[in-house]
Amino acid sequence: MAGKNITETARQMLSAFLPEHGYELWSIEFVKTGKDFYLNVYIDSEKGVTTDDCEVVSRYLESRLDEEDPIDTNYYLVVSSPGMDRMLLTDAHFERYSGTPVDVSLYKGFEGKKIWSGALGVRTEDTLTITDENGCERSIPRALVSKVRLQVIF
Repeated sequence: MAGKNITETARQMLSAFLPEHGYELWSIEFVKTGKDFYLNVYIDSEKGVTTDDCEVVSRYLESRLDEEDPIDTNYYLVVSSPGMDRMLLTDAHFERYSGTPVDVSLYKGFEGKKIWSGALGVRTEDTLTITDENGCERSIPRALVSKVRLQVIF
Protein backbone atom coordinates (compact mmCIF):
# COMPACT_ATOMS: atom_id res chain seq x y z
CA MET A 1 0.00 0.00 0.00
CA ALA A 2 1.36 3.44 -0.90
CA GLY A 3 2.26 5.92 1.85
CA LYS A 4 -0.69 8.22 1.17
CA ASN A 5 -3.13 5.32 1.36
CA ILE A 6 -1.53 4.13 4.60
CA THR A 7 -1.88 7.53 6.25
CA GLU A 8 -5.46 7.87 5.01
CA THR A 9 -6.32 4.39 6.33
CA ALA A 10 -4.84 5.22 9.74
CA ARG A 11 -6.61 8.60 9.71
CA GLN A 12 -9.95 6.85 9.11
CA MET A 13 -9.23 4.35 11.88
CA LEU A 14 -8.64 7.22 14.29
CA SER A 15 -11.43 9.54 13.09
CA ALA A 16 -14.02 8.52 15.70
CA PHE A 17 -11.67 7.29 18.44
CA LEU A 18 -9.64 10.47 18.91
CA PRO A 19 -12.49 12.96 19.49
CA GLU A 20 -14.31 10.48 21.74
CA HIS A 21 -11.23 10.45 23.98
CA GLY A 22 -10.50 14.18 23.88
CA TYR A 23 -7.70 14.08 21.29
CA GLU A 24 -7.14 15.77 17.97
CA LEU A 25 -5.08 14.39 15.11
CA TRP A 26 -2.35 16.97 14.44
CA SER A 27 -0.68 15.09 11.59
CA ILE A 28 0.23 11.66 10.35
CA GLU A 29 3.01 10.46 8.09
CA PHE A 30 4.45 7.21 6.79
CA VAL A 31 8.16 7.69 6.15
CA LYS A 32 11.29 5.72 5.50
CA THR A 33 14.26 6.67 7.63
CA GLY A 34 17.36 4.71 6.77
CA LYS A 35 16.21 1.16 6.18
CA ASP A 36 13.18 1.42 8.48
CA PHE A 37 9.62 2.59 7.90
CA TYR A 38 7.73 4.64 10.50
CA LEU A 39 4.05 5.44 10.86
CA ASN A 40 4.27 8.66 12.87
CA VAL A 41 1.03 9.87 14.44
CA TYR A 42 0.98 13.24 16.20
CA ILE A 43 -1.91 13.93 18.57
CA ASP A 44 -2.91 17.02 20.49
CA SER A 45 -5.29 17.77 23.34
CA GLU A 46 -6.49 20.91 25.11
CA LYS A 47 -5.04 19.54 28.35
CA GLY A 48 -1.71 18.62 26.76
CA VAL A 49 -0.44 15.20 25.75
CA THR A 50 1.19 12.78 28.17
CA THR A 51 2.97 9.50 27.54
CA ASP A 52 -0.15 7.77 28.87
CA ASP A 53 -2.21 9.51 26.17
CA CYS A 54 0.23 8.34 23.51
CA GLU A 55 0.02 4.81 24.87
CA VAL A 56 -3.80 4.81 24.74
CA VAL A 57 -3.82 5.93 21.11
CA SER A 58 -0.95 3.62 20.17
CA ARG A 59 -2.63 0.54 21.65
CA TYR A 60 -5.90 1.35 19.90
CA LEU A 61 -4.31 2.02 16.51
CA GLU A 62 -1.97 -0.95 16.79
CA SER A 63 -4.89 -3.31 17.39
CA ARG A 64 -6.82 -1.87 14.44
CA LEU A 65 -3.78 -2.07 12.15
CA ASP A 66 -3.11 -5.66 13.24
CA GLU A 67 -6.75 -6.52 12.59
CA GLU A 68 -6.93 -5.03 9.09
CA ASP A 69 -3.23 -5.49 8.19
CA PRO A 70 -3.11 -2.71 5.54
CA ILE A 71 0.69 -2.27 5.58
CA ASP A 72 2.67 -4.88 3.66
CA THR A 73 6.08 -4.02 5.10
CA ASN A 74 7.62 -3.97 8.58
CA TYR A 75 7.26 -0.61 10.28
CA TYR A 76 7.36 1.12 13.64
CA LEU A 77 4.26 2.86 14.99
CA VAL A 78 5.14 6.05 16.85
CA VAL A 79 2.47 8.14 18.59
CA SER A 80 3.56 11.44 20.10
CA SER A 81 2.72 15.08 20.69
CA PRO A 82 3.57 17.58 17.95
CA GLY A 83 5.73 19.29 20.60
CA MET A 84 6.01 22.84 21.84
CA ASP A 85 7.77 23.84 18.61
CA ARG A 86 5.08 22.18 16.53
CA MET A 87 5.04 22.66 12.81
CA LEU A 88 1.95 24.41 11.48
CA LEU A 89 0.54 22.45 8.56
CA THR A 90 -3.15 23.12 7.95
CA ASP A 91 -5.33 26.19 7.56
CA ALA A 92 -6.84 25.37 10.97
CA HIS A 93 -3.36 25.37 12.56
CA PHE A 94 -2.56 28.78 11.05
CA GLU A 95 -5.89 30.22 12.16
CA ARG A 96 -5.55 28.83 15.69
CA TYR A 97 -2.08 30.30 16.19
CA SER A 98 -2.62 33.67 14.51
CA GLY A 99 -0.72 36.31 16.50
CA THR A 100 1.59 33.70 18.07
CA PRO A 101 5.40 33.95 17.67
CA VAL A 102 6.69 31.66 14.93
CA ASP A 103 9.91 30.83 13.11
CA VAL A 104 9.58 30.64 9.34
CA SER A 105 12.21 28.67 7.40
CA LEU A 106 12.53 29.34 3.68
CA TYR A 107 13.77 27.26 0.77
CA LYS A 108 15.80 30.25 -0.39
CA GLY A 109 16.44 33.74 0.87
CA PHE A 110 13.83 36.50 0.93
CA GLU A 111 15.11 40.03 1.48
CA GLY A 112 18.47 38.52 2.42
CA LYS A 113 17.25 36.03 5.04
CA LYS A 114 16.30 32.33 5.05
CA ILE A 115 14.79 32.35 8.55
CA TRP A 116 12.23 34.88 9.73
CA SER A 117 10.71 35.25 13.19
CA GLY A 118 7.68 37.18 14.30
CA ALA A 119 4.01 37.11 15.19
CA LEU A 120 2.01 35.01 12.76
CA GLY A 121 -0.35 37.02 10.62
CA VAL A 122 -2.56 36.15 7.71
CA ARG A 123 -1.80 33.25 5.39
CA THR A 124 -3.29 33.61 1.94
CA GLU A 125 -2.94 31.43 -1.12
CA ASP A 126 0.16 33.42 -2.14
CA THR A 127 1.72 34.88 1.01
CA LEU A 128 2.43 34.37 4.69
CA THR A 129 2.51 37.52 6.78
CA ILE A 130 4.50 37.93 9.97
CA THR A 131 5.18 40.97 12.13
CA ASP A 132 8.67 41.23 13.63
CA GLU A 133 9.61 42.54 17.09
CA ASN A 134 9.91 46.08 15.64
CA GLY A 135 6.34 46.00 14.35
CA CYS A 136 7.47 45.64 10.75
CA GLU A 137 5.10 43.47 8.72
CA ARG A 138 6.51 41.17 6.04
CA SER A 139 4.52 39.27 3.43
CA ILE A 140 6.63 36.29 2.45
CA PRO A 141 5.75 34.41 -0.76
CA ARG A 142 4.33 31.01 0.24
CA ALA A 143 6.29 29.35 -2.54
CA LEU A 144 9.45 30.15 -0.54
CA VAL A 145 8.13 28.82 2.80
CA SER A 146 9.59 25.48 3.85
CA LYS A 147 8.41 25.23 7.47
CA VAL A 148 6.52 27.30 10.00
CA ARG A 149 7.06 26.33 13.64
CA LEU A 150 5.84 27.83 16.88
CA GLN A 151 8.61 29.56 18.79
CA VAL A 152 9.45 28.12 22.17
CA ILE A 153 9.70 31.03 24.59
CA PHE A 154 10.78 30.47 28.19
